[in-house]
Amino acid sequence: MIGTSMEPTGAAPSNARSLRPDDGRLVRGRRSRAQIREAFRALCRELGFDRTTLRAIAERAGMGASSIYRHIQSKEELLVEELADLQERAWREIRRRGDRELSARLRVREFLDAEHELLSADPDLTTIAMRATTHPGARVARQVLALQDRTIGVLTEILQAGRLRGELRREADVLAAARTVVFSTNGARIAWANGLLDAEGCRTAVAAAVDLLFAGIEAPPA
Repeated sequence: MIGTSMEPTGAAPSNARSLRPDDGRLVRGRRSRAQIREAFRALCRELGFDRTTLRAIAERAGMGASSIYRHIQSKEELLVEELADLQERAWREIRRRGDRELSARLRVREFLDAEHELLSADPDLTTIAMRATTHPGARVARQVLALQDRTIGVLTEILQAGRLRGELRREADVLAAARTVVFSTNGARIAWANGLLDAEGCRTAVAAAVDLLFAGIEAPPA
């Protein structure tokens, strides 16, 4: 039995030791998932999302085709993880700067700029995510739209802080404003993903949309 010593009382057990509850399996599982995600990113760059298969991901990650299902169920699941990480990195960057003294308008611009820089580093993610949100039947659509809701929550937090500081009109609907920013941003990104705008044109369009929104909800000068 595990934990039972066969040596006389008082003798130091030769093999008995406290094992972590997961006995290393949790660490190995995280390592395997990290390898899977690294393989997924590499293959998407080389082949594109559509041509990347779970079998190819498993092979690149150095595991059997069937064993990958112990960690993930679909490549769409990996896509959503990548997008969620990107979103978190953008928000952490804004929090790290500690610039809460900036106006709500500038904080919104900073967050969207940070998000844009990360998307620009891997534009395929933008294309795939935009395509998913315009095809509600796609398996990944609901999850990508849930991430969009998280972005709305982040922006609502920024806008609410600005309203409390008196930067915005008291009657301003900060949730509606946050949704407007996200929907305008998505419109610019759809144009970018379809080649109608380049990356800088997308950034400029988003900044213009933010400025137009704030022109309507900012409090008048004292």
